[in-house]
Amino acid sequence: MYHHCSRPMDARRAFDEIPDPNPVTVTAMASGYLRNNLVYHSLDLFRAMITSVSVSVVDEAAALVAFSASARLPDRGVTASLHALIAKIGLERNAGVVNTMLDSYAKGGHHDLEAARKVFDTMERDVVSWNSMIALYAQNGMSAEAIGLYSEMLNVGGGIRCNAVVLSAVLLACAHAGTIQTGKRVHNQVVRMGLEENVYVGTSLVDMYSKCGRVEMANKAFRKIKEKNILSWSAMITGYGMHGHGQEALEVFAEMKRSGLRPNYITFISVLAACSHAGLLDEGRHWYSAMKQEFGIEPGVEHYGCMVDLLGRAGCLDEAYGLIKEMKVKPDAALWGALLSSCRIHKNVELAEICVKRLFELDATNSGYYVLLSNIYADAGMWKDVERIRLLVKTRGIEKPPGYSSVELKGKTHLFYVGDKSHPQHKEIYSYLEKLLERMQEAGYVPNTGSVLHDLDEEEKESALRIHSEKLAVAFALINSVPGSVIHIIKNLRVCSDCHTAMKFITKITGREIIIRDLQRFHRFKDGLCSCRDYW
Repeated sequence: MYHHCSRPMDARRAFDEIPDPNPVTVTAMASGYLRNNLVYHSLDLFRAMITSVSVSVVDEAAALVAFSASARLPDRGVTASLHALIAKIGLERNAGVVNTMLDSYAKGGHHDLEAARKVFDTMERDVVSWNSMIALYAQNGMSAEAIGLYSEMLNVGGGIRCNAVVLSAVLLACAHAGTIQTGKRVHNQVVRMGLEENVYVGTSLVDMYSKCGRVEMANKAFRKIKEKNILSWSAMITGYGMHGHGQEALEVFAEMKRSGLRPNYITFISVLAACSHAGLLDEGRHWYSAMKQEFGIEPGVEHYGCMVDLLGRAGCLDEAYGLIKEMKVKPDAALWGALLSSCRIHKNVELAEICVKRLFELDATNSGYYVLLSNIYADAGMWKDVERIRLLVKTRGIEKPPGYSSVELKGKTHLFYVGDKSHPQHKEIYSYLEKLLERMQEAGYVPNTGSVLHDLDEEEKESALRIHSEKLAVAFALINSVPGSVIHIIKNLRVCSDCHTAMKFITKITGREIIIRDLQRFHRFKDGLCSCRDYW
């Protein structure tokens, strides 16, 4: 009663008056602490009970509370020490306790996933254990591990069956990795289990298909969800937005409002991002104002980021900069980075230098900021400044992550870096690419040497462009995939303007459709055109 009335200290006084606490009272006290966000109090009580003569009063329920408490803490050592105490009292093989322990390890991030996997490998696994470990991998971006464990689960037998939770987790992994073929196989499992109408699985399908470049399939999955929630609608709006289908995103938004659901903070991020990707300036301004005036939602840094990106890419740099200066919340690196990107598009060196100064104050180790500024200087022909930035990068010991492109074929993901010759088929790839480039030039393709931001002569620049990772990945896919099939490429950085132009020519020459997901959005190339309408 005291805990429910938010009076934990009174609850503790009542607890201390109990001469011989039993498992129920210990668990009630620890749970109450946790309910009132007194995490360390909950853990201290648990430890005290174990280390005292009253070990017998600690049971499974109390252990579950302890691990739930540790999951809320950034200190990964807490879970490890609890693990040792659990072993001491003989609950190490209790499925419920171990599953909660698994979750606690996972909340520590990548570093604790190894510890979580060790627990998983030594326990008597049930369906919850499999679900937890697969979800942990998926939520931490370890898609290959999540998908591999899912396949292993399907083969173990013993009555272990996948459910809505594990299917949602695997679909999340497919979405992160962009593995459309694996995603389709999971979708088939969803259909066999009759879970297409399930709001959680259905929303995961919407997210997976959107992030794998199949927004039309995302819409089909969305329409099959029986009772859509705010996350379902937001996922569909986001899906259309990332593909540049701004009007379709706004139509879904209007449909959501007609259904009686009130948009929330997340929904407006989706709406404003969709406006930004499609260049819908007036619509973006309208909904940014309506968010606060009509729906009473104060804009957060994500909303400001969408608006700065929208205004900046539309050429309204002064308005975007003015919005940053009048923000009620502190602008973050992503927001200044969006403005810096717009400065490159519109070749505004002066404002770019202001952005970089702020960015270096927030994170001076991010190589992307140096690269963008260097590119802006290069576009302006300011080669001495380009060299100055390169020297700065070198003296500060900053490493630029290598750009790569990946393509999935027959269930296997193939990775390509610029100038990569490590692939077993590299000779065939380069030979095919050379012939393809000749046909492209006959069709009117002229290499955009401005994409090579080095002080090289034109011939050297053209040679550098030929070996970009996107081109290598596409050449490999054209050689090895079924004629007429859609080619899916994942790029970890922003696709360069020359590769963007090249893809349009390649689709026109080969009659193939190419979908590229880069760091910012999707590009769907077909018949010599791109879905972004060259607004990116």
